[in-house]
Amino acid sequence: MEPGKFQFAIDRGGTFTDVFARCPGGKVRVMKLLSEDPTNYRDAPTEGIRRILQEECGMPVRRDQPIDTSRIDWIRMGTTVATNALLERKGERIALLITKGFKDLLHIGNQSRPKIFDLEIVMPEVLYEEVIEVEERVVLRQAGCLLPPRDGLEVVTGFSGECLEVWTRVNLEQLENKLKDVLSRGIRSLAVVLLHSYTWSEHEQRVGELAMRLGFLHVSLSADVMPMIRVVPRGYTACADAYLTPCIRRYISGFRAGFQDALKDVKVLFMQSDGGLTPMDRFNGSRAILSGPAGGVVGYAVTTRGDGTPQHVIGFDMGGTSTDVSRYAGEFEHVFEATTAGIAIQAPQLDINTVAAGGGSVLSFRSGLFVVGPESAGAHPGPTCYRKGGPLTITDANLCLGRLLPDYFPRIFGATEDQPLWREGTLQGFQKVAKQVNTFLSSQSQHIAGKSSNRSQMTLEEVALGFIRVANESMCRPIRALTQAKGHDTSRHVLACFGGAGGQHACAIARALGMKTVFIHKYGGILSAYGLALADVVHEAQEPCSAVYGQDSFPQLDQRMSALQEQCVDALLAQGFHRSQISTEAFLHMRYARTDCALMCSANGHPARPGTPSCRHGDFRAAFTSRYMKEFGFVIPERPIMVDNVRVRGCGKSAIGLERRIQSSGVTAPIETEVKCYFDDGYVDTAVYLQEELSYGHTICGPAIIIDKNSTILIEPDCEAEITQYGDMLITVGSGKGQAVGLELDTVQLSIFSHRFMSIAEQMGRVLQRTAISTNIKERLDFSCALFGPEGGLVSNAPHIPVHLGAMQETVQFQISHLGSDLEENDVILSNHPIAGGSHLPDLTVITPVFRKGIPHPVFFLASRGHHADIGGITPGSMPPHSKSLQEEGAVFVSFKLVKNGVFQEEAVTQALLAPAQFPGNSGTRNLHDNLSDLRAQVAANRKGIQLMNELIDAYGLEVVQAYMAHIQANAEIAVREMLRGFVQRYRPRDGELEVSAEDHMDDGTPIRLKVSITAEQGSAVFDFTASGTEVFGNCNAPRAITLSALIYCLRCMVGQDIPLNQGCLAPVKIILPKGSILDPSPDAAVVGGNVLTSQRVVDVIFKAFGVCAASQGCMNNITFGNEQVGYYETVAGGSGAGPQWHGRGGVHTHMTNTRITDPEILEKRYPVILKRFELNPGSGGNGYHRGGDGVVRELLFRERMVLSVLTERRVFRPYGLDGGEAGARGLNLLLREDGRTINLGAKTSVAVRPGDTFQLYTPGGGGWGSPEDEAETHKDPSRRRPENHKSSAAVVERGSVFEYKQMQESV
Repeated sequence: MEPGKFQFAIDRGGTFTDVFARCPGGKVRVMKLLSEDPTNYRDAPTEGIRRILQEECGMPVRRDQPIDTSRIDWIRMGTTVATNALLERKGERIALLITKGFKDLLHIGNQSRPKIFDLEIVMPEVLYEEVIEVEERVVLRQAGCLLPPRDGLEVVTGFSGECLEVWTRVNLEQLENKLKDVLSRGIRSLAVVLLHSYTWSEHEQRVGELAMRLGFLHVSLSADVMPMIRVVPRGYTACADAYLTPCIRRYISGFRAGFQDALKDVKVLFMQSDGGLTPMDRFNGSRAILSGPAGGVVGYAVTTRGDGTPQHVIGFDMGGTSTDVSRYAGEFEHVFEATTAGIAIQAPQLDINTVAAGGGSVLSFRSGLFVVGPESAGAHPGPTCYRKGGPLTITDANLCLGRLLPDYFPRIFGATEDQPLWREGTLQGFQKVAKQVNTFLSSQSQHIAGKSSNRSQMTLEEVALGFIRVANESMCRPIRALTQAKGHDTSRHVLACFGGAGGQHACAIARALGMKTVFIHKYGGILSAYGLALADVVHEAQEPCSAVYGQDSFPQLDQRMSALQEQCVDALLAQGFHRSQISTEAFLHMRYARTDCALMCSANGHPARPGTPSCRHGDFRAAFTSRYMKEFGFVIPERPIMVDNVRVRGCGKSAIGLERRIQSSGVTAPIETEVKCYFDDGYVDTAVYLQEELSYGHTICGPAIIIDKNSTILIEPDCEAEITQYGDMLITVGSGKGQAVGLELDTVQLSIFSHRFMSIAEQMGRVLQRTAISTNIKERLDFSCALFGPEGGLVSNAPHIPVHLGAMQETVQFQISHLGSDLEENDVILSNHPIAGGSHLPDLTVITPVFRKGIPHPVFFLASRGHHADIGGITPGSMPPHSKSLQEEGAVFVSFKLVKNGVFQEEAVTQALLAPAQFPGNSGTRNLHDNLSDLRAQVAANRKGIQLMNELIDAYGLEVVQAYMAHIQANAEIAVREMLRGFVQRYRPRDGELEVSAEDHMDDGTPIRLKVSITAEQGSAVFDFTASGTEVFGNCNAPRAITLSALIYCLRCMVGQDIPLNQGCLAPVKIILPKGSILDPSPDAAVVGGNVLTSQRVVDVIFKAFGVCAASQGCMNNITFGNEQVGYYETVAGGSGAGPQWHGRGGVHTHMTNTRITDPEILEKRYPVILKRFELNPGSGGNGYHRGGDGVVRELLFRERMVLSVLTERRVFRPYGLDGGEAGARGLNLLLREDGRTINLGAKTSVAVRPGDTFQLYTPGGGGWGSPEDEAETHKDPSRRRPENHKSSAAVVERGSVFEYKQMQESV
């Protein structure tokens, strides 16, 4: 620190700006002020600096003049400017320039929808205003390509070492006119995204030069922003950069204007998303998204080290609207692609997981469940206690329980902003909710027992405490997921708590997770600002690569790492660091061949050793296999390791020591006052302490409340806080007094058990994903794990893959009936047959019955269902488009003991998987190794579920756990009955009964007919499919389990709120399926098309009967191609149906599927095809007052001889419109032969294709809603417009690896 100078670290958040300042002589100043207060100051960080300089120097510093910088050493800032602009869509106006044929690529994205049960598919808006298609094309050269040679073809070499062919040079003359037109409309910023520019960027560079010459102010080239393969996330990243960087530049320019000479001689650094600082002139939009919260992660990472040894720490930053959860264990955990506000950003980012639970999370009681969030009250109107008419929130619950003390809050509330927190209003609000809860409990007791309940009424305090418990459990789930996903034990971590609201919940959350220690830094209320002062300056360099890690590639890899290290060192030297302050770390982005699971690996801890083949920079193979084993539990020694990127991270060490020891006072901690605070045992006398009066050595036993200037900390009973020598707080968390839970329904425990049961299913899924080997399960996450009661009824299921909902229940109940007393301890059952609840043969279900000592029958069941890539049959992939019998679709298991007496039956299951080869034209499984590995992983997932369920039973007792299994099922039943009653009441029939019906057809003419009879009094319904068509001579037969899954999916969509998806959903419903029909075929019928096609038609018919929405595309568009060397399968998006308050969405998957599509660059790199077009098909959505979504056009050019298979629907019957809306366009499958012929392939076929042939796929559009004439009239008379269904702007935007995993799980 320069003598006599100030150092400032400032975190500019959305609501508050936190300032940490180190003054000359070492004095520390802390300040918090509003980020927006235009009546008093123009910019909050500038105002914070001005006030501290004025107060510490004892001389006035005028607001209306630039601040003298002669006494400022450095300024470090974190800011949410970029994040807020992205969330609110208030960035720069931009245009997207993209390769011709791909104008809608970023609209389609990965084609999955974000919320699988929302019929109105709401996707975040794209960032660009205009799209310009650039006439240019380069393709990767492939050794086996059989396309005829092109005259004068230019071949170039990319950064990754790959060769590319320039098929079309960029047409700058044509582009110039288009750019001038865009410029004339006021757009000054561009994102340029051309295919394969990650490795060869000359076309992007030339486009960028042209744009700058024409006068554009900012151009983001995707290859410069992030040179990584996968054009869709790279494109989003380039758009985000073009959209946000001008905003950041304007903010920085405005900030500099507040200082003399525009801060010319002051070191000004900004925090990036990766936790490193960068000079303000290098700070850009794509790396600014997590600028604010990143400082907090650095803060707790550095300050929890204690004696210098890194601990395993969970960061817990609970604010007003959400909670950020992260992990540190000696090194920062980064992700290299994450989604914020619907935009996938490809850039190094700290893995900060945002969950929708903060102090402002809205509380509600719904269908018997205590619900917390995801909506937030925000700052305006804020919680009820803010006196602005806001809803009840977590903050209100803490106030109600005496855990927040109004006397220690500023009087800034109410319309006049001079009132205290309104406890009386909060109590009134909880009185109303308590009345709701007690009315529900009374009605349930009478419904179940036929008499009044003797259960005592819940008090408002019990209700408030119930919401706190549910909120805590909802915050525990992502913490468990974050740790256990990578094989870590949650309980062996320290909980580092910071943020304004976290201190009230830290003890309870640590206890629930089995943690023994909570750490709260003395600057915990402003830790993000403090972390900025501790952070390093970072410069990163990265290049794409395409090498096999091995002896031949070591020289090239070493040379590239050395060059990038030199680049980083030079950049940091230029910023004034000495060489001794600079360290570099090299990384290789590595994955096993034929997988997508890449890990960014450093060789730290794995130095190069003589005699061991490795790079000079370290043994990256050992680093990769060690980490792979840690995260996934196995390695694949025979598989080559690929290197996709070379990266170097250079750090300039700040060497700023800010921690100072404090003295012990030698007296006991002074008690400020005593209050009554509510805990499990009721009101308890609770001591209140002021943080500023506590000294080293003070010990405070709970219950107690500690108040500092920025937060309130609750020390719960059986916990003890100690003040460390640095003034921080260490809380030792006791086990606490267990709460007795009875068999009778307790609505609070119902909500908590709902979270616990779901958490068990989620953790089973994490084990399955970690230990599986196949791409389908490990990377596509095409699996479900579930928990079942003693009778086989579904209790919880994760993830919610629509086609699995309810189907596994049929499988488990079949085994109970079929095996009876032959179900023994340490047995595991394998099944996939349709008569046993199977959906289609590749979905293998592994079931484990669980016994308890002294009980002769299973007390519950666990099951995992995973999609195996191949189990034999007449075609690779076991999904033949033309199968006529079940045996042609692969190996069959009705009730096979996979494990007997604890022994895995490898020989027997191998024989069964190879058995299809005995039939003419059939093959046994083509991937036995993956089958066996994945089956073992499914067994391991079930074993994890057994462990977790036994822990739950040990804590609560078997009777209680089974009672709450039943209560959870009853809760789902209530929600469905309420929905059915509401539907009947809309039509007000005289006798309280209503009958609706609908009909639709498969393309071969087979009808699906449904009649629904609903009784309002019971809230029950009969779904009668009796008039549906017979079994077909083909594979569109749908097993019974498929119809059940489709029905549960529809019921959940129509309920319109989160409910437990379990057996209870079907309790109010009777389903009639005629034997021998297409919906309940004979045991030997082919069914693969029923799973992927007929399921969609069943959904269409149910929604048509209820008049919910127009038909969506009604097809998954299953496309397969391959030869002896390669095989590929994809499903392709179409249009979604419009509804009474919404337009359909184009280019998205709907209803029973949500599969992501392979990125174009990955597709062309790994498979012998070229993607010529992938865009929306304008006008294919049905016209109407609300229009149906458009289908897509997808063109594939084949480079080798292959077999193409299509399994599709809606090529004959169009997706219906409703309420006068027009039908969507039917789909079309065309083959454009190289000789000029065009052939209509029909809906289902296999055909040999030759090099030069092109497959042209047109997917169906969605149906429209309402008469198009109504839309025309509305344009004439806007008063006739129907209200749009706008989503609440207060909903929290989740992010982080846990969120990404959940989105991937539901994208199947």
